[in-house]
Amino acid sequence: MDWKEKNSKETGAVKEESLENAESVVDAEPEEEIETAAQREAREKREEEERQAKARKRKLIPPFVMLLAGAIVSITMRILHYEMQAMLIILLCVLLGFYFVGRILQIMLDRFELQIQEAHMEEGEVIEKEPSE
Repeated sequence: MDWKEKNSKETGAVKEESLENAESVVDAEPEEEIETAAQREAREKREEEERQAKARKRKLIPPFVMLLAGAIVSITMRILHYEMQAMLIILLCVLLGFYFVGRILQIMLDRFELQIQEAHMEEGEVIEKEPSE
């Protein structure tokens, strides 16, 4: 028996073994994790806390957008030597305008989050009905 024949027999045995292991893995059904009521309540509470944390962060969007725009406009007008009265009027208009822009952005993000949440609910979870007696 030469080296090639011996090597081919060994690799054939290894291939057969790996095929058997692969078949047993395929045949094995995934274990279904049944969620208890306490686990479900804990998960729902955690998800609600995450949603509230995101909502708190989104509340800061309009002020940050407004203040950033105000800082940029103030610095620009100061460099260009605007008069104080004109500068204040322009700054007030910019602050109000960008506050509304930030508010619109916040509302859009809230709607996107709601749509994602609804799609997730439709996709994965089944609403359990109480048995009628």
